Amino acid sequence: MSKYVKEMVMQDIESRLDGTRDVLIVDSSRMDAISDNGFRQAMQEKNVHLLTVKNSLARKVLGEAGVALGEVLKGPSTLVWGGEDIVALSKEITKWAKKIEPLQVKGASVEGQPLDTKGVEKLSKSPGRAELISQIAGLILSPGSQLAGALLGPGGKLAGCVKAVEEKAEA
Repeated sequence: MSKYVKEMVMQDIESRLDGTRDVLIVDSSRMDAISDNGFRQAMQEKNVHLLTVKNSLARKVLGEAGVALGEVLKGPSTLVWGGEDIVALSKEITKWAKKIEPLQVKGASVEGQPLDTKGVEKLSKSPGRAELISQIAGLILSPGSQLAGALLGPGGKLAGCVKAVEEKAEA
């Protein structure tokens, strides 16, 4: 491949990634065409992008973007990015890797930090962005609801006692 063609390919990879720092690396080379096509269509529906790359060019482009991948880019590699967030992406890719055995997760880069296969597995089991937001909202609202319950509890008892005394006085 000539230097000019390499530059064009690197520019294409860079423009497709468009500043993305969260990338998964998979090996889809052993998948048959039907499985690969179904996998790619399912990912496209979820706004997940896949790009099979030449490792040396991908390493150079990702390195310039501040994405560290360590030793992940060896052998056939497909870059995977997009979706809701990196956790949702890792859950989806891990699910597909279990469903289609020839698909292998090689690693990832999350916020510029490299992860190996086990790291991606752990990431896929962690809560996603929406789940974390709901947990934080619950934690923020929890003290307020406890305070309201504490304030209303004695007031309710006092009101009950006053009502009982009033009923006795009427009788």
